Amino acid sequence: MQKRQLGNSDIQVAPLAFGGNVFGWSIDEKTSFSILDKFVESGLNLIDTADVYSRWVEGNKGGESEVIIGKWLAQGGRRDKVVIATKVGKDMGDGKVGLKKDYIKRAVEDSLRRLQTDYIDLYQSHDDDKSTPFEETMEAYGELIRQGKVRVIGASNYDATRLAEARAVSARLGLPTYQTLQPEYSLIAREDFEKNLEPWCLKHGVGVIGFYSLASGFLSGKYRSEADLGKSSARGSRVKSYLNPRGLKILDALDAVAERYSSTPASVALAWLIARPSVTAPIASATSLEQLGALVAATQLALDKDAISQLDAASAY
Repeated sequence: MQKRQLGNSDIQVAPLAFGGNVFGWSIDEKTSFSILDKFVESGLNLIDTADVYSRWVEGNKGGESEVIIGKWLAQGGRRDKVVIATKVGKDMGDGKVGLKKDYIKRAVEDSLRRLQTDYIDLYQSHDDDKSTPFEETMEAYGELIRQGKVRVIGASNYDATRLAEARAVSARLGLPTYQTLQPEYSLIAREDFEKNLEPWCLKHGVGVIGFYSLASGFLSGKYRSEADLGKSSARGSRVKSYLNPRGLKILDALDAVAERYSSTPASVALAWLIARPSVTAPIASATSLEQLGALVAATQLALDKDAISQLDAASAY
């Protein structure tokens, strides 16, 4: 499988990332292991997680996803086959939140321990912490990179103005700069990214690994009416907002393109993202090997100009 450069770094990744938020939330350890095994066997290598996954589940405290990935890595022979991306900054409770230097240095040790590895390939600021100067945050990342604990850094949920400010600080002080951005981006959610972030990312060579690539499963075609919302207690309320004329028009276009390619709506929706010049690897999750098959199929699906135009028109904002 042809790899893509992660930002301006020397890290090469397959054109689709697995979203590890499901580990320890909607799938157990055994299922997680089988999916990770198949993911790597299929030629994919980028696994995205965060320290806060999945703190929102009753009884969880955060770190559950990293722990499962760590146990999987500990089986041996896997670490050099994957690119591990995790994040820091969201509220972990007990005052553990933000991007201050001392906290980042503590949080990375916790993530390394849970992941059972001595380095993180891509360490990302999960949220923009406007209470902490960029100088302080970038100095912390610089130390971690010098120590070999982190290879490159990225940002999630930043706007273009703040990305530019962070880049200017890094350049002025000779500190590491964000190589990737995680924005929300899909056929459903196009406008903010394409208007405000995409031009900046293309100009500066920042790799885009967007989240909600399938709009919480809506673009798989799983939800076509309010009667379908009960199929997922975790995602039904979010998906309900997509059940409007535009959302249904997008599903119709996905159905048509999928039929032409003997594919599935999920594969087509991801293939549309993969074809976008700014996108390095969209993030998508699976809770079964069958669902994973649709993700893998997307990396092998080259949409022609007519298909892309059809999807562009249906999802126009």
